[in-house]
Amino acid sequence: MSLDAPSSHAVDGRGCRIAIVAARFNESLVDALIERARATLEAAGAELATVERVPGSAELPFAASLLVDGGGLDAVIVLGVVVAGDTDHHRIIGDSTAVALQQLAILKSVPIINGILVVNDRAQAEARCTGEIDRGPEFARSALEMARYTRKWTKKIPQ
Repeated sequence: MSLDAPSSHAVDGRGCRIAIVAARFNESLVDALIERARATLEAAGAELATVERVPGSAELPFAASLLVDGGGLDAVIVLGVVVAGDTDHHRIIGDSTAVALQQLAILKSVPIINGILVVNDRAQAEARCTGEIDRGPEFARSALEMARYTRKWTKKIPQ
């Protein structure tokens, strides 16, 4: 994962309904991502429709699919932290969830923001969840921007 972040600009979130689905594995780190994303959404005026928790990151694509099927959402933010261990399991989870989330977003025409961090160690996770890199607001801003983009081109709502 790059240490760079996209340039950001203020996005008016009023009228946007965003959901978060997050893993309970590495809970304290994921909790930090949730709180930072929540604060960014609220500051932009977006409605946080729900925050749902699932056991781990492997379950996130299915949960996101259920949320999208429920309707009425402008975007879903998916949050998880997968830390490398002695096996390649972290790579399997990172790769399979990334593909599943991208396919889901395209199939359902709803932005699904992949906020599953796959890192080499706890220090990298902490830097991205509670430290200087702080990905939570980045994921929220991406959801807001993509929600607006989707509304512009599919619902013809002036931006």
